[in-house]
Amino acid sequence: MDKTTWEDRRKRAVERLLQGEAFTVVCLSEGVSRGWLHKWWMRHTRETATWFHDDSRRPHTQPERTRPDIEELVQLVRLELYNRGQFCGAQAIRWRLADLAVQPLPSLRTIGRILVRHELTHRRTGRYEPKGVAYPQVEATRPNDVHQSDFVGPCYLRGGLRFHSLHSLDVTTKRCGVEPVVGGKAGVIPRFWALWRRLGIPKLEQVDNELCFYGSPAHPRGMGKLIRLCLWHGVEPVFIPLREPWRNGAVEKFNDHWGAKFQRRVDMTTAADLTRESLAFETRHNLEWRYSGLAGKTPMQALAATEAKLRFPPSAEPPREPLPKPERGRYHVVRFIRSNCVMDVFGEHFPVPADAMYAYVWGTVDVREQLLSLYLGPDLLRQYEYRLR
Repeated sequence: MDKTTWEDRRKRAVERLLQGEAFTVVCLSEGVSRGWLHKWWMRHTRETATWFHDDSRRPHTQPERTRPDIEELVQLVRLELYNRGQFCGAQAIRWRLADLAVQPLPSLRTIGRILVRHELTHRRTGRYEPKGVAYPQVEATRPNDVHQSDFVGPCYLRGGLRFHSLHSLDVTTKRCGVEPVVGGKAGVIPRFWALWRRLGIPKLEQVDNELCFYGSPAHPRGMGKLIRLCLWHGVEPVFIPLREPWRNGAVEKFNDHWGAKFQRRVDMTTAADLTRESLAFETRHNLEWRYSGLAGKTPMQALAATEAKLRFPPSAEPPREPLPKPERGRYHVVRFIRSNCVMDVFGEHFPVPADAMYAYVWGTVDVREQLLSLYLGPDLLRQYEYRLR
C-alpha cells in the first residue's frame, strides 16, 4: 500500500470516529488494530492539519557524525592546498591531516562527504587542452612495461645541504621509486640499479634529454651510462622530445606530489635523514596512495591484482664502471619536426621529408645494425647509417 493510500485511510478512520461510530466498529471495518486507531485519533486531536502525514524517522542525534572542529579543519586544509596550487582532493587532505597528527583521522569517504556538503568539489580552471598533433605513445598495459624517470633539483635541506632526487614511476601500477643524490647528478648507474632492485627491470625506460641520461654532446654516438646500462639488461631507453617535459607526464605529476608531501613537509638536515625519509615516503606512497585510474587501488594493490612476475637485477651490487659498449639492443628518440625539416638526435641533425613538418617523428637506433630509422606513425621515412663510437 502506497503512502497516499495510507494517509487517506487515516483520515477516513478518524472522520468516522468524529461522526460517532464506535472504536470497535471502525477497527473491524478498516482492518486495523485499536492501537493504530488510537494513535491517529490522539495525533488528530493535538496536532496541526498535517497530522495524517508520517513523522520523519531521522534520528534526533548522530553520535557518529564528525566533530565540528575536524570538519572545519578539513575545509581549512582544502583551502590551503587549493590556494597553493597543489592537489586538494580527499587523499591529499587526509595525507596533510595525518602529517598534522589529527585524531581521530577521518576516512577518505568522510572527507569526501564533508567536501560535498560544503560545495568544495569544483575543479580548477585553465586545464591544458591538446593541440591535436598525434604523438607516438608507448604501450603500457602490464607492470614494468614502461618506467618514466626524472631528476628533480637542485633542492636544499635545512642547513644548506644540496641534493637531487631521482624518481622512477611504473606507468601501469603507479609504483614509485625515490633515490636521493647528494650534490650533483652523479652515480646514474647505482641509482637506477637501486630503483630496479625495488621496482623491477622495465621493458622501456623513458627519460628526458639531460646529459646524465644520454651521455655527452661532444660524443652523441658514444652511448652514455644509462643507455649502456639499459642495453646490457634488455631495456630500451626512450628519450622524449626536447623541452617537452609533459611527455613524461606521469612522473612529472608524481614530482609535484613529492614536492608537496615530502620536500616541503619533512624536516631533514643530514644525508642520512634524506635517505631514510625518502624510502619511508616511497613505501607510504606505494602502500597508501589511491589512484582513480587504478579503480581506487593503491599501487601495490594494483600490482598484486595483475599477478605479474617481475624481473629483477641478478645481484645486489651494481655493475662496475665503465660499462663496455653493448653490441646489440635498441634505443629511441622522439622529436618534433619544425619548418627546417631536420631531426635532432643529441645535437646531430638528420634531414626528414617535408611530410613530417610539424609532426612527431620516432627515431630508433639499432646498435647491432648501426642504423638510425625514422618513422612517422607506422610509416618508415628514412634510414641513416649510424656508426656508434
